[in-house]
Amino acid sequence: MSLASKKLLQDLLVITESNLKSIENIQNESIEVLNWKANAKSWSILECIEHLNRYGDFYIPEITNKITASKHQSSEIFKSNWLGRYFSKSVSYTKDLKKMKTFKSMNPINSKLNRKTITKFINQQHQIIDLLSKAAHVNLDKTKTAISISKIIKLKLGDTFRVVIYHNERHIKQAEAVFKQVTKNTLK
Repeated sequence: MSLASKKLLQDLLVITESNLKSIENIQNESIEVLNWKANAKSWSILECIEHLNRYGDFYIPEITNKITASKHQSSEIFKSNWLGRYFSKSVSYTKDLKKMKTFKSMNPINSKLNRKTITKFINQQHQIIDLLSKAAHVNLDKTKTAISISKIIKLKLGDTFRVVIYHNERHIKQAEAVFKQVTKNTLK
């Protein structure tokens, strides 16, 4: 799959800005609403966000370091490979979302969370927006990053951005669904 690099980065920026706006819209809800869960095995809004923060803790420094160290000039076309397509598709948001097993270290269930979780997420989204801008100056194919589940497997920078941002979108949609549930339940 080939894409114009500029278009890819622009599309990812639009998703990131949407994710950011969604969380900014609910950040002032009560801590009870933010921590509400449908059942013991489901995630609260804050747990959805904390899950993303944990991935951001890995990917933001990794992407930053690779962009800073890259000696490859930008190219007009980004060409995803099978591995990048597989990972980005597996974490993408779809209406008929299939549950995925979460690594224990990335599972925030029953964590004690507060508004700092939201502040951290908002800060991370601003960092991602900045990285998308910087990425316009490097080659999205030749610049490679490690992934959170293996330092051995490397993804093209364009695919890494897709995985991180599509994964963020997936869990922001999950948080939005929890918010709809809690507001419906509290209005009864």
